[in-house]
Formats: sequence, C-alpha cells, structure tokens
Amino acid sequence: MSSTDAARNRNESEVLPSTKTKVEEERKCIRRRVKKSPKESDEPDETGTEWKDGQNNQRVAMHTRIRFPHQLQAHHRPFRTSSSCKDVKQVLSRTVIEENQDVMSMDRLLKAVRERADPAFHTIMPIRTPILWSEALLNAARRPSVQTPEESEPPPASHDSSVPRNMHDSYSELTLPFGSSTQLMEEYINASGGIRMGKLMEHLDSLAGSISYKHMLGPGIDTLGRIQERGFYIVTASVDRLDMMSPLNPSRDLRLCGQVIYTGRSSMEVAVKMETVGMGQPDETVLLGRFSMVCRDANTHKARPVNPLIISTPEERSLYAMGEHMKQRRQSSVLRSLSRVPPSSAEAEALHSFYLRYGQHEGKVDKGDLLAGEQVWMGDTKVEKCMLMFPQERNVHQKIFGGYLMRLAYELGFTNANMFTRGPIRFLSLDGISFARPVPIGSILRLTSQILHTRTPSESEFPMSVHVGVRADVVDVKTGSERTTNDFRFTWYREHGEGIPRKVVPKTYKEAMLWLEGKRALELGDEIRGLRKH
Repeated sequence: MSSTDAARNRNESEVLPSTKTKVEEERKCIRRRVKKSPKESDEPDETGTEWKDGQNNQRVAMHTRIRFPHQLQAHHRPFRTSSSCKDVKQVLSRTVIEENQDVMSMDRLLKAVRERADPAFHTIMPIRTPILWSEALLNAARRPSVQTPEESEPPPASHDSSVPRNMHDSYSELTLPFGSSTQLMEEYINASGGIRMGKLMEHLDSLAGSISYKHMLGPGIDTLGRIQERGFYIVTASVDRLDMMSPLNPSRDLRLCGQVIYTGRSSMEVAVKMETVGMGQPDETVLLGRFSMVCRDANTHKARPVNPLIISTPEERSLYAMGEHMKQRRQSSVLRSLSRVPPSSAEAEALHSFYLRYGQHEGKVDKGDLLAGEQVWMGDTKVEKCMLMFPQERNVHQKIFGGYLMRLAYELGFTNANMFTRGPIRFLSLDGISFARPVPIGSILRLTSQILHTRTPSESEFPMSVHVGVRADVVDVKTGSERTTNDFRFTWYREHGEGIPRKVVPKTYKEAMLWLEGKRALELGDEIRGLRKH
C-alpha cells in the first residue's frame, strides 16, 4: 500500500470536517461541475441528466446526485446547492408571511402618518431639470477637460445631513381627477377604456424621487434648483414590488401618495400607494409598492449620507421596522439569486421533470404557429424594441428619467404577454426592478422582452398567468457592444376565458435559470394573494 493510500484510509476514520467546511467544499464542487465545459466532460454524470443548448449544441449536466471527494465522505449525497428542499420551503413561507403582513399593515400605518402631515406641504415637487438642453451642451463644450483649482467651480453649499426629519415631513401626493376631467382621462385612456398603467408607473417613480428630495431638503421646499448647487442628487436603486390590491376604476379620481419610512446611511426606503377617491365613496387602496432610493454626491458620484428619521409614534416605529426588514429581505434575496448560487434540489427536480415532459419534443413546437401545441420555446417569445434616447426625457442629473424607462418596459412586456396569451390581460404585480447604471442621453436603448414562466388554471387561481422579463441594454454605436442598465419583472393574467394552455419551455441552461426565477416569482405572488383572502 502506498503512503497516499494509507493517508487516505486514516482520513476516513478521522472526524469529518465542520459543517461550514463541508458546505464550502460542496458549493465549490457543484460550481466546478456546472461550469465544466463539454471538452472537459463529454458525457453526463451517471446520476445526472443533460440539457441541450439550442444555439451551440452544448450539453449542461443537471445533477441530482454528485460524488464528493473521498477524504470528506465515502458515500453519495443528494444534489444540494444553496439550501435543501425543506429550507427553501421555509424561506418561501417566511417571505410570503412577511410580505403579506407588510402589505396589509402598511396601508393602515401610512394613513395614520399622513394625518400628521401639514396639508400645505402635500404637493409633489417637480424633479425635472430647469436647465435647457442647449444650455447644458454649451456648458459642457466650454468646460475644459482638465481644470486648475482657479478654474474649477466654487464648492456647492454644504447640505447638513445630520438634521433629523419627521416621517410625515416627506409626505407627498398627486391627484389625477379622472372622474371629473374627461380631458385628462383622454390622455391616459387605453384601447379598452381603462387607464394606461405604464404612465402611472412613470408618475410613481417621479413621486418617489420628490419624496426623497423633500426628506433631504425639508417639507417646505417647492423647487429643486440646480444639482451642483445642492451638492447631491438622488436616484432609484430598485423597486421591490408593486402589488395591485384591486382593479383601477377609471370613473373615480386617483391619488398617488407616499413617504420615506426608513433611512440607512445613504439610502432611503419609500412606500407609495395609489387609491381611488371621491364620488361620495370611501377611499380604496388599489396599489402598494416600495422604492429603494440612494443619495450620491454631485461631484464625486459616491454615496452621500442622508438625513435620519425621527420616530415619534407607534405607527412610525412599525413602519420604520418594516422598512428595515424590507432592506434585509432584499439583501437576502440577492444572495439567494440564481445568478449567484445554483438551484435547490427541489428546483432541479422540478426542472428535470418539466424537461422530460416538454423539453424533448422539438417537433411539436412550431415557432411560426403558437397554436400548434402547448409548448413554446422561451427563445421564440422574444420581442425587441430599439429607441434613441432624447433629452426631453432627462432627469435632474442629465440622464434618462427612470420612470420613462419603467413605462417603456411595462408597455413592451404587456405587448409580449398579450400576444402570448392571445386574449385580454390584467396587470397583477411588478415583481422587481434593478437599476444597474444610468442611460445616457443620445444613446440607443435596446429593450428585450421574454416570457419566463407560465401557470395554467390547474396551478393558479387565474385562467393563465405569465411572468415576463424585460432587459434594457445601452448600445455603443462605435463598437457595437451592449451594457445592461435595467432588469424588469412583471406578472399579468388572462382576464377572461381559459385561453390556450401554453407552456414556455427553456432550451439552454441560462433559460432554465430564468424559468426557475419566474417560477419563484409566480409562486410567491400566488401565496401572497392567497393569504390576503383569508
């Protein structure tokens, strides 16, 4: 027996490494197997199954069991990644309960805080830049590439971020009198007589920005002025969720309102809602959502501290705790993202079962005729749109306004979902938006929409629900390269009739991960809505 074999036998009789070490080794082993190219291993593992890549005919092994290094374990263990099946269910259940409690409690708490706000300061503050685009171009042309200390602009007035603000100081609202103004309704009406949800999302993003600036500058501020003079600017970092509580009623006035409910060092959590008002009927909340805003220095573009909050009532204390939990859940969700960790064993099993049922019958999927069968390749659901970004849609720091991007993404996603379901659809939720980088003025924006997951009546309370992803990329016209700026996720459902029981089927490993992300989003939404009914 060699010395190596003897050492290995001794290791088998020793105590196993700690749990943390085993988990780290396990994850490394999984990543090596998942990322291994076909040149390194042309055949799947004896306990795995293969998933064909439709573009380059590569094969990626979806392992349900893997063999661990001999010095750690001498036997096989089930396929594991970020967590076990039981852990995934516990995390999902905990997330659903917390999300539902937040939505149900937030409406009541926001009303209590609004009553303390001064009605004289309820108006929304315009956050469009007062600088003409021609003036901005002239200033940029006159500014030398390298400035000496004598030539540089004087430092902006220092903003005192140590002054605390009351929670109700940032309260802002915008009323759209649809019920009393037919002319206004004409500007927002869609083809079926409803209200264009994309334009309302544009208003919500503007509202969140106004709320954030009002928190920083005080409730009495009515104009933003020049960013360089303020010394800071605020951008939307992400939108966690926008949940429809009830259908929009175009015959009643609509009020959009919100306020800051939590502050970190350089970030703010903003709660927003839409409610129908007037017509001699009680106010009714139709949408609740959360925006995450961050403050940046106007010169260095680095994080800048925000003013802290004064917590003076039990309702404010509850809202503050809720905002803190939202931030923690968002950070936890990022760590569990499939772009960072592999799927769980339960998700891998569900994906493999779906593949066995739908993914092996290429002849039954007709790209040109979606009515030919119930399977549609995910790649065949892509809808794209390219646009030139004009200065009329710029924000205060001379970039494309985030609310405008939200409207474009919503309308493209709606178009895709409408074509896929072949029937009238209703908006259920915005499941998340990430803002990776700003969109420059004059750039070419490519929006790509794709159906990521579907649920039939047997799986959901709706005739058919679809989860749609929209990716925004900025195209460099000189090099042809693209950089992703935003990622949007929406859910719609078919309004009437069962429709065609169509399933979207992933073909590549990347599409399989998008399919699982869509599955997570639809299951979470169904669970939240199910709890609200009880």
